[in-house]
Amino acid sequence: MTTVKAEMIVTLMKKRSNYIVLFTLAVITNAAGVWAGQTSSEPAGEKMSYLDNGTIRLGVDLNLGGSITYLADANDRINIINNHDWGRQIQMSFYSGPVPFTPGGKQPSKTWAGLGWNPIQSGDCAGNRSRIVEHRNDGISIYVKCVPMQWPLDNEPGECTFESWIRLEDNVVKVRSRINNNRTDTTQYSGRGQELPAVYTNGPWYRLFSYTGDRPFTNDKLSRFTKTWTSLEDVNGSPWENWTATENWAALVNEDDWGLGVFKPDAYSFTGGFFGTPGKGTSKDAPTGYISPVISEILDHNIEYEYEYMLIVGKLDEIRRYVYEHSQRKSPPDYRFEKNRQHWIYRNATDSGGPISGELNISLDKDDPQLIGPVGFWQARDVPMIYIHAACSTQDAGARLFWRTHSEPGFAEQRSVSFETRSDGQYHIYEIDVSSSPHYKGAITGLRLDPVSTGRKGDYIKIQYISWRKNPK
Repeated sequence: MTTVKAEMIVTLMKKRSNYIVLFTLAVITNAAGVWAGQTSSEPAGEKMSYLDNGTIRLGVDLNLGGSITYLADANDRINIINNHDWGRQIQMSFYSGPVPFTPGGKQPSKTWAGLGWNPIQSGDCAGNRSRIVEHRNDGISIYVKCVPMQWPLDNEPGECTFESWIRLEDNVVKVRSRINNNRTDTTQYSGRGQELPAVYTNGPWYRLFSYTGDRPFTNDKLSRFTKTWTSLEDVNGSPWENWTATENWAALVNEDDWGLGVFKPDAYSFTGGFFGTPGKGTSKDAPTGYISPVISEILDHNIEYEYEYMLIVGKLDEIRRYVYEHSQRKSPPDYRFEKNRQHWIYRNATDSGGPISGELNISLDKDDPQLIGPVGFWQARDVPMIYIHAACSTQDAGARLFWRTHSEPGFAEQRSVSFETRSDGQYHIYEIDVSSSPHYKGAITGLRLDPVSTGRKGDYIKIQYISWRKNPK
């Protein structure tokens, strides 16, 4: 099992079965687009802010960091979102090191110690709520800013803030989310899979669909994921299923094919499944469906990291049709490191930290350093060459470029080509003929660059781009 997959399994085991602290949220209603402050008739613990455009109705709980706790058809107002405990809802959740995370010597819950640094939007496993520091609702959009809580710890606020901008457009919720990190620990920890976001539905929405084939956007047959579990004793490996969503979406629907789609145009790795008895349960109850688009990221101590996603309410065919109408044309691999890492992470290597400005500057002082690109999707025939604009200062001049495919998602020696670098510290364009390999064929889903086989103190590589084009602009 790979390190990344093992981290994801631990992460997903967290989310969040029926034996941890429970917090019951009830559905309340008020006039469209108006903040319902604490009233005598309001269930204890809720402070809701709503948007309603006549098609769908959405609510965030200002006592839970502004997490989305309510989403429904505006007419029947039956809540889709699960609120059995504070680790559910639709919310922001991030992961980094160290593992375990013990700020000032404070010890995490034994159950969740393996998660490490993990601020989430709603609250922590001990029942402490995240704190809203700013909220606006003009009837058209909602803005919330909160100080999140470290999920594995008791009353440990994150050294960061979360922000969300939410608006409705017909039957679609458009969300922009951001973490602003301000950690005192400046260590650069390894990249980990981030839930972008975590989405939990109620029991009736248990039928999980996505497209996983190699002919995206052709109305090819959908895949249905049927794995369910009712306790950790039922779990063999990960409690959730993991797949490559080549159309960048997944949906949980009821027996009438109506429900909630999650669309993130730049995410291909998805995870999800169902816990409990399918088809039953309300927002308070334990049964829940789960979806998360996942991208691995390095979260610097001072990073401002932003992402966007869409929630689509409707029939399964309506969800897919919306994705088709709003997907941008997919381009071949074109990673230009002008302002960020373009979702690349490292194993046995670190870079000079953020903010990124024009290049990655990566130290290669450990054994077997690896630069791992994000999951993507392109046809081998369309990208016969890969160009790397890099400056190297290494004692080992032998580099190797790996690729993974849709049918063989792991990296392996046979799916790689070697090339020689120039160790003069100057920028050169390295032209790598991947088409020369008989194993470079079909749908390609990602790259890995090993600049050297063995790193040594003082070795480094600087990279401006890795692209299918020789001189990208």
